[in-house]
Amino acid sequence: MKKSYSTVINAKGLIHSDEEILNEVKKNSSFEGTMRKNLIQMLDELGLHTYLNISSALDLFNEASHLVHTTSVLTYPVFYNGKNYSGTTPNILKTELLKKNIMEGFAAEIGTIESPLIIPLGVNVSKVLNYLAGQNYLDANNMLLGFPHPSGGNGHRHKQFAANKEQMKMMLQHYFSKGMTVG
Repeated sequence: MKKSYSTVINAKGLIHSDEEILNEVKKNSSFEGTMRKNLIQMLDELGLHTYLNISSALDLFNEASHLVHTTSVLTYPVFYNGKNYSGTTPNILKTELLKKNIMEGFAAEIGTIESPLIIPLGVNVSKVLNYLAGQNYLDANNMLLGFPHPSGGNGHRHKQFAANKEQMKMMLQHYFSKGMTVG
């Protein structure tokens, strides 16, 4: 959030349209810091960049930002007991307010993109996506399931990534062999 505000302040006077400013915010702020570094490393290890004809997943946050749509299953900041909501407690799909936000926000948003490759960051997001696939909002074949949350606080990410790496590589190969393109 801090990076987003800084980007807006720094863009004022240099960039004139709100849309251009918001694009800069998205490029500069999405998965900023250690999370972005970890995400790029894992995506590169899976070879996503080769399918996209870019040198690295790092390009998705720079000159190839038009190929990616970053979003969240909860489109607004959520706090629980005065802390940032982790996605675990309360149960995201059993809490009406959170479920309503998912359906009116994320599900509606992702429904505007034709056959997207969806990379859920972590098990809680995967649960939501599996639910949406079961409700026919998403195609389960277009989800890179098993991808860990790239947060530095996720001590299990290396183990989870290693356990699911080959399955995720096969999923990417299958997705792109169907003639799917990103962008």
